[in-house]
Amino acid sequence: MAGEVAKEEKKEVGNVKIISTTNVKPKKPIGRKECQLVTFDLPYLAFYYNQKLLIYKGCDNFEEILEKLKDGLAIVLEEFYQLAGKLEKDEDGVFKVVYDDDMDGVEVVAAAAEEMEVAELTAEEGTSKFKELLPYNGVLNLEGLQRPLLAVQLTKLKDGLAMGCAFNHAILDGTSTWHFMSSWADICKGATSISVPPFLERTKARNTRVKLNLSQPSDAPEHAKSAPNGDAAAADKSDPPLREKVFKFSESAVDQIKSKVNAGNTEKPFSTFQSLSAHVWQAVTRARELAPTDYTVYTVFADCRSRVAPPMPESYFGNLIQAIFTVTAAGLILSNPVEFGADLIRTAIESHNAEAINKRNEEWESKPIIFQYKDAGVNCVAVGSSPRFKVYDVDFGWGSPESVRSGLNNRFDGMVYLYPGKSGGRSIDVEISLEGKAMEKLEKDKEFLMEV
Repeated sequence: MAGEVAKEEKKEVGNVKIISTTNVKPKKPIGRKECQLVTFDLPYLAFYYNQKLLIYKGCDNFEEILEKLKDGLAIVLEEFYQLAGKLEKDEDGVFKVVYDDDMDGVEVVAAAAEEMEVAELTAEEGTSKFKELLPYNGVLNLEGLQRPLLAVQLTKLKDGLAMGCAFNHAILDGTSTWHFMSSWADICKGATSISVPPFLERTKARNTRVKLNLSQPSDAPEHAKSAPNGDAAAADKSDPPLREKVFKFSESAVDQIKSKVNAGNTEKPFSTFQSLSAHVWQAVTRARELAPTDYTVYTVFADCRSRVAPPMPESYFGNLIQAIFTVTAAGLILSNPVEFGADLIRTAIESHNAEAINKRNEEWESKPIIFQYKDAGVNCVAVGSSPRFKVYDVDFGWGSPESVRSGLNNRFDGMVYLYPGKSGGRSIDVEISLEGKAMEKLEKDKEFLMEV
């Protein structure tokens, strides 16, 4: 097939048998393309690859599906060619994403775990069953200098298919990730072209050449280096063991939370996101049993496409997010009604306008800091992903996913991923990583659980 190079590779990893590894490139020659990474991209170089796992039911004839997915990938990469490239650095230390027809392209692994059932994976509250289904566990984005910027593992299950993806977070955020995934799915379903091509001119959002001295993964901050055996969770041995859990809030529960936060608030109602955020922040603070004088930080990775001046299109491809921090004392979060936290969060989000974004960029450019993936603040609750992402619309031709989850990478105490609920409507899945004792308390917190 055009745009594809196959390497047979049969081996077993735990319960998963690796069948082959293929490199998929854009179907048509593109030539050499370069795009400078900008201030919105660079802080993520010492994060790990961003992993997503989509579980599908049915999917008979794995070999046929595999070829269909690779054919569609080769077509969609004609527009999203940056994902088929590599990171490079010029003589001044400025990072860029480069594509050339001679590069390997996207890595696609075919695998089989034919004893594993879809129900077993959809019931998984943690991530232990996911590790063998995901590529690039514990791999830093900086390693995109040597390896593909996107890796996909397609695993045949007893009664379905697991699609594990690892995206280099230094070149794209969640909005761009799901734009790509939905475009790929549309092509596989028969679309002849991408309905909304990616806007690839990231220097339109910020055109400042930032020089960094990083060149190899070994140059990353000591605490952000890849862990042995590809286990991101083992990167810092001093950390207490984490537990992950998905709390599924129905449409009714979300409405109750929003109603409670807005009780008596007639002037300017809090949004669903602000209400749920305050609800989670208060409950996690309660579960941690923090002292009244301990600080707690709520961090939102906010989409800045409509906030920057001039605004960027929704199709902007890259990172156009910034972390917004809200800090207060744990005692104030716990002793006040939940709307206290909602008001802090709303104020922080609303004040993060074009002027604030520009000031943050200028401060960072004057003294660039490559953050550790868990530098979100003390006793933090940090929110990534969004219930606005239409993850259950990613249908390649055999139905919507049974489950969509984040992988093992970039998890730390207080990391929260939000997804729309599988049941649709206003339901939201809240995927939380917490230290074990705090998670045990959160699981028993009736005020937090509502009707979960």
